[in-house]
Amino acid sequence: MKTYDLTFLGHMCFDEITPFQGETRVAPGSAVLCGAMVAARVGKKVAVVTRMAPEDEGILRPLQELGVDTYLIPAAETTYSVVIHPTANIDERRLILKKSAGYFKLEEIPQLQTKYLHLAGISDQEFNLELIHGLKEYGYNLSVDMQSFVRQVDPVSHAIAFRDVPQKEAIVRAMSKVKLDLVEAKVLTGAADPEKAALIFEAWGCPETVITHAEGVLVRTGGKTYYEKFSNRSVRGRTGRGDTTFAAYLAWRMEHDVATALKFAAALVSIKMETPGPFQGTLEDVYDRIRKYHS
Repeated sequence: MKTYDLTFLGHMCFDEITPFQGETRVAPGSAVLCGAMVAARVGKKVAVVTRMAPEDEGILRPLQELGVDTYLIPAAETTYSVVIHPTANIDERRLILKKSAGYFKLEEIPQLQTKYLHLAGISDQEFNLELIHGLKEYGYNLSVDMQSFVRQVDPVSHAIAFRDVPQKEAIVRAMSKVKLDLVEAKVLTGAADPEKAALIFEAWGCPETVITHAEGVLVRTGGKTYYEKFSNRSVRGRTGRGDTTFAAYLAWRMEHDVATALKFAAALVSIKMETPGPFQGTLEDVYDRIRKYHS
């Protein structure tokens, strides 16, 4: 059986993105794509487990070309996400999930040897607590993107609203690490300050909380708070910011302390935010960014 450093579980999708006063473009996307490409580019052995229509499996090719092993669970359709930026504020977005590949079932997921299994969903149409408990029973070291529960899809309009999650504490307690952004943090905790939100997650039993916002990224772990500002010079590649940050942090955290992994993640995502699409840089690009802006 193959052994992986990181496995990303979640939908692949098509992202239709309309920037403020910009041209609409459609491209493959998802938390899985952004995250797995980062981990592979920084030298980790990576697997992706996804649900999608088999006829669209060509969108997995960029992952496969980086050495990522992909496991496809067939679905009737591939998830299709719409992202609209109505103002110049990059954190203000209208989200619509036009199509969904549906929920993952425990019996469909291949049992893999992996150091970390990250639940990288883009809406509440992928995971539930029963699945999480089943994965824990298999012995997986789990992390989760809380957008997988906070982003709730209206069954009629397919518009996504950000709402509280009644089972949030049970979800958080099952994880070794949790990722969210400031909007999701406020929905879940009521706190608009990232450190206050992270303290609440800590009280719920989360060992390591990572919160991104427009200016930077915060980590709370071991009773201490760490923070690193972003150094991006544009926001053309804002979509995927949190997914990229967390994947870089998770990959680097495996062999490094919190502060080092945080600087690495902030530098890498700063490069990514300057260009649309997943991170396309190299380790040397990241080291150079750290030397110039994050030393």
